[in-house]
Amino acid sequence: MRDLLNDLESGKTPTELDPVRRAQSTIKKALPKRFYSDVCVMAEEGGGYSVRLDGKSVRTPNASTVLVPNETTALLIASEYEAQGEHIDPATMPVTRLVNTAIDGVAAHAQTVLEDVLRYATGDLVCYRASSPERLMALQAEAWDPILDWAQEHIGAHFVLAEGVIHVDQPREAIAAVSAYLRQKSEPYRLAALHVMTTLMGSALLSLAVEARAVEPDTAWKAAHVDEDWNISLWGEDSEAVQRRLARKRDMMGAAALLAALD
Repeated sequence: MRDLLNDLESGKTPTELDPVRRAQSTIKKALPKRFYSDVCVMAEEGGGYSVRLDGKSVRTPNASTVLVPNETTALLIASEYEAQGEHIDPATMPVTRLVNTAIDGVAAHAQTVLEDVLRYATGDLVCYRASSPERLMALQAEAWDPILDWAQEHIGAHFVLAEGVIHVDQPREAIAAVSAYLRQKSEPYRLAALHVMTTLMGSALLSLAVEARAVEPDTAWKAAHVDEDWNISLWGEDSEAVQRRLARKRDMMGAAALLAALD
């Protein structure tokens, strides 16, 4: 399942870790040319909405017709196709890629995806705090304490804090509460979006808070990068890191936009 969702997850990939494969990956593959002129959204007789390119329904890589539950979601996909220039660049189409993944993979493996999200909750980013310096500790508390408060109030999950990076077992009751809450979100499109946000931010709780509209996506993104931004303030960052983070944020915001469209 992780292979299936690889293009939507963050972090170091095998290609990035292997210097030979990394060098090979710098040779850009030619992007396909745009083959359509008209993009429109159609309500289907059997229910749902499709996106048409010159009258033909958009299909997933596995040749399934893209049929989404409402017009707002279909318009998100259509806008990504309309925004393409001479060539089609999938990297600039996060909602389309996410919907394809939901249809081709998550729909048939929802339980596996759900369990993967739940695993993040067992070692959630917002529970692991620095022991120094005081300014970083304050920044973490400011960004993460409200998320833990929300989880306790709305999910019924009380998490314990840990210092450093050594894993601390969370109360079984907390994980069970998150599991029960997450199972209410098992519709493929919603679950796919939650999975993407969770892997990009390293936090199931931040993702669930975004889905519940308890926190804005941009605020959650910043909260997920408190430690990284602290290090940047001390040491700076290179241009490649900036571009990688921008690409991850684009996928994050695409997932958040899909969640908003589904509501």
